[in-house]
Amino acid sequence: MITILKQDATKQQRDNLIKWFEAQGLKVHISEGEFQTVLGLVGDTSRIDDSLIDALDIVERVTRVTESYKAANRKFHPEDTVVSIGDVKIGGGNFAMIAGPCSVESEAQIIEVAESIKASGATLLRGGAFKPRTSPYDFQGMKAEGLELLLEAKAKTGLPIVTEIMNAEHLPLFEDVDVLQVGARNMQNFELLKAVGKTKKPILLKRGLANTLKELLMSAEYIMSEGNENVILCERGIRTFETYTRNTLDLSAIPALREHTHLPIVIDPSHATGKASLVEPMALAAVAAGADGLMIEVHNDPEAALCDGAQSLRPEQFAQLADKVRKIREALV
Repeated sequence: MITILKQDATKQQRDNLIKWFEAQGLKVHISEGEFQTVLGLVGDTSRIDDSLIDALDIVERVTRVTESYKAANRKFHPEDTVVSIGDVKIGGGNFAMIAGPCSVESEAQIIEVAESIKASGATLLRGGAFKPRTSPYDFQGMKAEGLELLLEAKAKTGLPIVTEIMNAEHLPLFEDVDVLQVGARNMQNFELLKAVGKTKKPILLKRGLANTLKELLMSAEYIMSEGNENVILCERGIRTFETYTRNTLDLSAIPALREHTHLPIVIDPSHATGKASLVEPMALAAVAAGADGLMIEVHNDPEAALCDGAQSLRPEQFAQLADKVRKIREALV
């Protein structure tokens, strides 16, 4: 249920109404736009009399929200959410370039990559320390040591870091990490979602391999229901009958999600295609479709990479891509 207030409603009137809603056992999400204030009500609203609220002098209108996701719903929050990560912003016209290797392999590797992508315009450094792998015999990441190396690269370059968390018990290790990534395989790990929702850190939530957009938004709702509204959605390809590419990149997810949610949308063409030669064209298509950011895998020696070398760009390839992304964004303005 949402209550839209009139433009001339005073702060005192608004606060009194919010207190009344809270006294009814409801959570109130406040969205203040340039011309109106929207109060999103979460909880059992069945006992609230719509006509009673609608009759108040300060109320423009009352609407019932039928979708099962509330906090993530654009009806609750008409303005685009802007997620801040230090000086970096994502959403609301702010674009982020997230880049780095699939996994942290050594001090020399992560620092070399971090310095090169920053020089090319990347705004955040990605790198896996804990790696979920399909085979139990594949490289699983450097774990806590990998986190330390990421923090060292951050200290040298100033780039905020993005890395995946797989277990809520690991949260203490991630205290200095800027953005927690919940990977595709954990998109519906609801206990993990609730745990990261209790933090105030930005969460990059990847769509599962076989999940619908509604299911992605419901997973975002799990995080937001715990009080953390700093959620970034990531489309990284879904499983289809096509075997030429690693997954099928669903670029229609960008305008479709834009209609239904205010959350920023990032595209990962590396995991979607699985082929370095396809990363650039799909990244540029994503920018043209209105994505709020890209997540690109970059490795200084892809042939020797311990994880996903085939889909990783070399630093010079990333520099070329970043330049083309800037030109497309300038053309779209």
